[in-house]
Amino acid sequence: MESRSIQRDGVQLHGLWRPGQGSPVLVVPGVMADAESFVPVVEAITRPEPVLILDRRGRSSSGPLGEGYSMETEVADTAAWIGHLGAPVTLVGWSYGATIALETAARDERIEGIVGYEPVLGPFGRDALPALREADPDRRVEIINLDVSRLPKERVETLRTTPAWPVLRRLSEPLAEELTALNAFRPHESWAEVAAELILGEHNRGVEPYGPAFERVVGHLPRSRTTMLPGQGHLAHTEAPAELGRLIGELIG
Repeated sequence: MESRSIQRDGVQLHGLWRPGQGSPVLVVPGVMADAESFVPVVEAITRPEPVLILDRRGRSSSGPLGEGYSMETEVADTAAWIGHLGAPVTLVGWSYGATIALETAARDERIEGIVGYEPVLGPFGRDALPALREADPDRRVEIINLDVSRLPKERVETLRTTPAWPVLRRLSEPLAEELTALNAFRPHESWAEVAAELILGEHNRGVEPYGPAFERVVGHLPRSRTTMLPGQGHLAHTEAPAELGRLIGELIG
C-alpha cells in the first residue's frame, strides 16, 4: 500500500492508500491500533474501490494529539481527509474509530455510507483513567486489556511474549487522552438520521464492557442495522481479519 500525507493546522496526518476505481472507502481505526493494523482486513475487502486507512493522531507517521484534543479534533481530521480525496466516501470504523466515523457522518453530507464495527459510547473505561495517566507503557497495555477489556490474565501474559507487545506499548501512548475524549463526548443530534451498518461480535452480545457500550450507540441510531459476527469479540481485526474484511465488503455493497 502507498503512503499518503496531508497537513491540517500544521499537523501531519498520515494514511495508507490502496488504489482502485470508484468512490473511496476511508477506514478509521480505534485506540491501540494504527493503519498497519488494518491492512489484513482491507486486503480481504475484495471490492474495486480505493481504500484509505488512517493513522489517526498520536500514532505512526501522524502528528501528536495536540492541546485541546477532543472528538472535534478527530472529526475535523477526518473531514480534511475527505476533502483531500475530493469525492464522496464510505466510512468504515472500529471501536472509538467507528464512533468518530458516526459523528463525522452525522455532520458531513459527503458520506455515502458507513460501516461501524463495535462503536462505543461512554461511560467507558472511566475508572481506569487515573491509573492510565500515571502508568508506564507496559502497565498501560495491561490496564487496557485486563481492567478495561477484561481479557483473561493468561491471554495477556501470552500476548506479552509475542511481537505484538512492543507495538501495543507504542500505541498505548495516547490512550488516556483518547479515553478522556470519548467519555466527554455526546453524539450530535443528527445521529438519528444516520443509516449505519453496524457489526457486533457474537462474544460481546450483552457482555461488559463492549456489549453495553455498543447498545448505547444503537440507542442513538434508529435507522441502523446490526449484523452479528459469529465467534468473535472486539479484536476480529487481529484475530479474524479475513472474515471481518469479507463482511465489511458485503455491508458496503
